[in-house]
This record gives sequence, structure tokens and C-alpha cells, in this order.
Amino acid sequence: MQNTVTPTHCPYCALQCGMNLTPAADGTVEVGERADFPVNRGALCGKGRTAPQVLASGARLTSPLVRSADGALVPAGWDEALDRIAGGLARTRAERGADAVGVFGGGGLTNEKAYALGKFARVVLGTSQIDYNGRFCMSSAAAAGTKAFGLDRGLPFPLEDVPRTGCVILVGSNPAETMPPSLRYFTELRENGGTLIVVDPRRTRTAEQADLHLAPRPGTDLALALGMLHLVVAEGRVDERYVEERTAGWEEARAAAMAHWPEYVERITGVSVPELREAVRLFCAPEAAMVLTARGPEQQAKGTDTVGAWINLCLATGRAGRPLSGYGCLTGQGNGQGGREHGQKADQLPGYRRLTDPAARLHVAGVWGVDPDSLPGPGRSAYELLDALGTDVRALLLMGSNPVVSAPRAAHVEERIRSLDFLAVCDVVLSETAALADVVLPVTQWAEETGTTTNLEGRVLLRRRAVTPPDGVRGDLEVLHGLADRLGVEKGFPTEPEEVFEELRRASAGGPADYSGIDYRRLGEGNGVFWPCPAPGADGPPHPGTPRLFLDRFATGDGRARFAAVAHRPSAEEPDEAYPVLLTTGRVLAQYQSGAQTRRVAELNAAAPGPFVELHPRLAARLGAAEGDPLAVVSRRGRAVAPARITTGIRPDTVFMPFHWPGEGRANTLTNPALDPTSRMPEFKVCAVRVEVAR
Repeated sequence: MQNTVTPTHCPYCALQCGMNLTPAADGTVEVGERADFPVNRGALCGKGRTAPQVLASGARLTSPLVRSADGALVPAGWDEALDRIAGGLARTRAERGADAVGVFGGGGLTNEKAYALGKFARVVLGTSQIDYNGRFCMSSAAAAGTKAFGLDRGLPFPLEDVPRTGCVILVGSNPAETMPPSLRYFTELRENGGTLIVVDPRRTRTAEQADLHLAPRPGTDLALALGMLHLVVAEGRVDERYVEERTAGWEEARAAAMAHWPEYVERITGVSVPELREAVRLFCAPEAAMVLTARGPEQQAKGTDTVGAWINLCLATGRAGRPLSGYGCLTGQGNGQGGREHGQKADQLPGYRRLTDPAARLHVAGVWGVDPDSLPGPGRSAYELLDALGTDVRALLLMGSNPVVSAPRAAHVEERIRSLDFLAVCDVVLSETAALADVVLPVTQWAEETGTTTNLEGRVLLRRRAVTPPDGVRGDLEVLHGLADRLGVEKGFPTEPEEVFEELRRASAGGPADYSGIDYRRLGEGNGVFWPCPAPGADGPPHPGTPRLFLDRFATGDGRARFAAVAHRPSAEEPDEAYPVLLTTGRVLAQYQSGAQTRRVAELNAAAPGPFVELHPRLAARLGAAEGDPLAVVSRRGRAVAPARITTGIRPDTVFMPFHWPGEGRANTLTNPALDPTSRMPEFKVCAVRVEVAR
């Protein structure tokens, strides 16, 4: 290896922090600060600093694996492995039809991979059955944002605007642990005289930084937002001129909010009326303010309505489409934003086009060189696709996801995966899902390949190849090329990322997420470009990109934002005599998502070695539980066991479990797959459980 420094980006969360990678003579890779990148300004969390350790041969796959006659996974050559996958997919399609073959992607795939995977499903396989794990991440915020503004982008403004606003309401987010380099923005907000309000049933590390912490009962964020809007109206804080000039649907939304008077909301949420009034005062006092949501309010069976209610609060007070104000979603996965823009989601085509739009089908089919009528329609959402495995969907190609750990009702999902006729998995490591496959392909990861991602701001970035992958490892684009060729499509699946991106540019042109004015040269010379960025005219200058959306008009037909007339309703599963406690789930600082990669890093495992059950001392006393005692948490879907962690930082009616681990401590064994009717997001964040000491 040459001792050269490569500027690139972290493989983990949606910040996509800038970093420098330097290969060392002993084969290791050193991580250095990249202070010029504006998002993290050199700062990295422990996951980013240790990311190259997963590149080591001992932590990752370096040879294809195939299932032998005696049931073991054994090493094989690439031709044999690809032949087996192509044969399994082709056989299922011939015997049961194209929709008996499914494809499941990931929010960590680059834009090029997500684009190629969606094209592969629809052009080569002809299946409608494709979705990705980003459905579990920000789909409710995307649905609500599209309804309200006509366009979904995680943040409609750069993170650099956050410290310059007057107040931020942070709903169901704990960036101190999930994206630590971003915490400085909230610290600087307060240093600049602004205020931070955190809404979370736990007193997290982020909540400890807040001027006001509201701790609602899980599943009641919708009522909380409606109660605040009620007070905005009652106290005469509505920006009447803004509402009249820039919005539609106010009267219906106002009427819905007025049915949620403060005392009623206090009974539902547990947040006192004085706290509600103080939150409204802090939010309305400055000239500019923001509401930022994350998985807390979104991962609910009413997540779209809940986010819509928080957007209503912004609209009624004139805090959207104005400088230093607005609603935004703190996207979770590394390319969660780009991953849903370019075709691996069940209902979308590249450029964030709707699969049901005839004009969109015509445009994309023209780029792909196929008949628009040959493109299948929308398929099942992520959980519905997983639930159909082994029945309607009999073969599955899975890239970059680990649903055995990450999906709701995980024991059932594992059972469905085991019942497949054929499963092929492409991954860096032998995840819990890959261990069940008929064929496992070892693929490159971030530092071993070039490609683009789109961070939570809508900033398109170039991740550069810094090291050579081990022998026996190939890129996902090479995999799709090899499979397409074996399945009779010899052209249209290049292996070079830049060539794929050039086609993506054409496919996205004119769509809501227009990348046509972005190219590798431009990305290589700067710190990213914000979409939409259309291609210039014949003699025009390059489009500068769009860091701030909606300042002139919203992306609706008439340019007006839409209020959502929504009302509180109970969670899909409320506590009862048999299951009297609420469970909520989330992440911890040292692990990431299903932990498939971070659990292979010694430093991270030392900091977070395993699952736990966080509970209040009053609940612990009722159970007779002491710190460290094994607790069994039981829901209608299963049982998980983990040590007790007793803290006053959680509501007495609630327990918390992180979801990074498999086995008996798997939190998602318990979670409820009840789906939001619009976004099809499962209700990860609230379900009814009983807790007992596991003697």
C-alpha cells in the first residue's frame, strides 16, 4: 500500500462525517481528522474512528460461501456462487412467477448501488417485490413532509443553520449517542442565546443538555404536538398573515387541535400543563425556530400523522420556508436519504419519482431502454415483504441488511427467512441473516470502493476508495453485473461507479430529487452539492445546488404548504393487566443499527458489551429487581432477557432496550409490526410488555 491520504466519509450514520484515511505499512488504516468538511469539522465518534477495523480480514468475509449437502456454509469460487444465485432466482421465477422473487436492500448502500439494485429488480427479474430497511427509519417523516411540502428531504436547510436559530424542539432524538459530532450544533445554539427543548420519555445525554425536557408517555407525541398547537391558537400566537399567504387547510387543522385542550393532553402524555405552556413560550418567543424529529415520533403506527402535527406547529407560527426556521428529519442511516431517492423502495423510481406516474415510468424506461409497460407496479413494503417470505415470495436477494436482528417481530421474520426456497446475501460480514443463506457473497465496503451518498442535509458526497480490497472480495455492482449477465441481460449494468452515476443523473433529471447537474468531478473538488441540482442549459453556468428549500414557495402545485387535520389516537398496543408496562427501543453510543459490524470491534464492545433493560427504581422495587439482575421482558410476540440497569432517567411506566444484539437479548423479538397506514412504518417505539426477574 502507498502511504497516501484519501479524503472520504464515514460509513455509519447520516452525518457522513468527513475523515482522512491513510494505509499503513502493516496493513492497518489510520483515521485522521478532516477539518475542512463543514458537517463534522474534524470531529469523529468512536464508531467512525474505529471503522477501519472492520476492514481487517479476521472481521470480514473474504470468500463466497455456499450451502453444502450437509447443511454447512463452505467456501466456493465466484463463478459457482453466482451460478447458484442466478439458478435459484431463475428457477423460482419460472416456477412461480416474477413476484415470487424478492429483493431487499439497505440504507447504507451508495446511490449507485441503490439505483442499480432497483433497476436489477425491475428490468432483470421483472419483480415488484423490492424494498429496503430505510422503510424502518424515516418513512413516516418522508410521507408527512411530502404531504405538507410536496417534497421530502431530511433537512431542508444545512446543519449550520441550527446554531443560528432561536429555538429547536428536538422530538424523539438522542444525537449525543446516535450522531455525536452533531451535538455541537445544539451546544452552539445555546451558547448563542437560543433554547433547546428535548421531547423524550428518557432523560438521555441529549436531554441533559436541554433548557426544557418533556418526557411524554411513549406513543403520545401526536397528542403533545396538538396540545402545543392548541395553546398557540388560544394564546394568539398564530402568524395569521403567513397562514393566509403560504398555507392551505388551516381551518380543519385548527379545529382538530382545539379538541386537544391542555388538561386533556396532560392526562394522555403525562406532560404537565405548565410544561406545555413553557414549551410554547420558548418556541414562539424568538423570530426563528425549528422542529427536528427522529425515530421517536416516526416509528409509530401513527407516525405520519404525528410528524404532520409537528409540521402544523411550524406552519401555524410561520416557521417553515423562512430563513433559519422550519421542520426537518434527522435521518438515521448512512445513505438513508439517497437510498430512498433512486429506486430500491417499493413505490419509487430514480429521482424520487412515483412508480405509478406514467410520465415517470416513460422517462426512466427511456433511460433504461425498456418498454414502460414492462416495469412492474409498486410492491410490498419492507415488513410486508419479510412477512410474505416462504409463502408468496419464495426466493430473496438481500444486500446490506440484517433483518434477523433489525426487523420488528424478529423471531417471526427469522422463521419466514428460514422457510425460503432460496436466499442469497451480499455482505461484508457473516451477519445473523447471512448465516441462514444458501449463498453468501463477500462484498467491498466503504473504504474499498468509490461511490456517492446523500447525507441528512440532502448534500450529495463522494466517498473515495482508499484501500485495495482483499483477494476474493468484489463490489456489489460487479455482483449485479454478473447476475444480470447470467439471467440474460448482457448490457445496462456497468461495474464502474462513475458510469452508473452518469446514468443515474439522466434518470433523475427533471424529478423531485434531480441530480443531473452533479458529477464526480464537481463532487471531487468540493464538499458536496445539495439537491435538487438540475443540469444547466446549453450555455448556462452550473446550477449551485439548493442548500435551503421552500424559501420562495413550497413544492406543491400552488406553492402552498398543507396543514394536516389529525387527531390523537391510542397506540396499536396499549398496556393492560397482562402486559402493564411500555417498552421503547433505541441505540447506544458505541453500537450501530443491528451491530453486524460494530460488534466486531473490540473497543466498541468494551464500551457496550451487550443488551440491557433500563427501568425506573419504582418499577425495580415492585419487581424486587436489583442492578444487574437478569430481567425477562415479555410481549405478545416473544421474550427477551437482559440485565437490569436502574435509573431515574426513565418514566416509571416504561422500560428501554437497545436493539443492537441477537440472541436472548434481542429487543426486536418483542416489538410490534403494526404499520402506519401511509408510510408502512412499523411501531418499533411502543408496545405493551410485562417485566419479571428471570430467576
